[in-house]
Amino acid sequence: MEIIDLHAHIYPDKIAEKATQGIWGFYNIKIDCAGTAEDLIKNGTEAGISRFLVQSVATVPHQVSSINQFIAGQCKKHSCFIGFGTIHPQLDSPTEAVEEIFSLGLHGVKLHPDTQHFNMDDPKMFPIYDMIQGKLPVLMHCGDYRYTYSHPSRLKNVLENFPKLTVIAAHFGGWSLWDLASEYLLEQNCYVDCSSSIMFLGRKRAKELIDLYGAERVVFGTDYPMWTAQQSVEDVMSLGLRDNELELIFNKNAKRILGE
Repeated sequence: MEIIDLHAHIYPDKIAEKATQGIWGFYNIKIDCAGTAEDLIKNGTEAGISRFLVQSVATVPHQVSSINQFIAGQCKKHSCFIGFGTIHPQLDSPTEAVEEIFSLGLHGVKLHPDTQHFNMDDPKMFPIYDMIQGKLPVLMHCGDYRYTYSHPSRLKNVLENFPKLTVIAAHFGGWSLWDLASEYLLEQNCYVDCSSSIMFLGRKRAKELIDLYGAERVVFGTDYPMWTAQQSVEDVMSLGLRDNELELIFNKNAKRILGE
């Protein structure tokens, strides 16, 4: 079965160790993966993954262009990569960053409100959502009990204001807020990914959430380098899903999002 990883982070070799240590510090979760493109490919290929959505988050505005160019360069180098660009709301002209994403041929946008310190439903973000709705999907980090930036109620507000916006709500729509996320997002037009969740939820609750949203709305992601590809694949395979549900989660939904 084809497996597409729709949530992976990569960093330039010279800063990969520092970047992964930063993630370790932010989430207090030990990270064993290197965080480089080559390690992602090796790690994922061994687990049966053939394609990877790669991205990195600009935590400060001046990082945006260099990150987007890095991701675009890695996609040219590795045909198995699908690149998403980054935007920072504190840029003087965030819409120019959107134009760069288009010009570089990147396939979507990644936003992480908690590390970029913005409310996802801040009206200042609306011109960005308007520019990309119907054109580029958004992979949106969602949920964290420590913050309200990415609270699922805010995503509901975004989706209601931008009905043509294609959103992948990471971590079942709300990391560490999974039940709240399902209350806010169940009736909304969005996908959810299962990254960084099953190991905390347990198999029973994870399966319940997939049943609740429907497998046609769930996509697979590893959240590399936080977790190995092997663990992430095995977590999904352990849920007792039907073959048609696995096909949807592992590849068919991803292809629909990417317009393939």
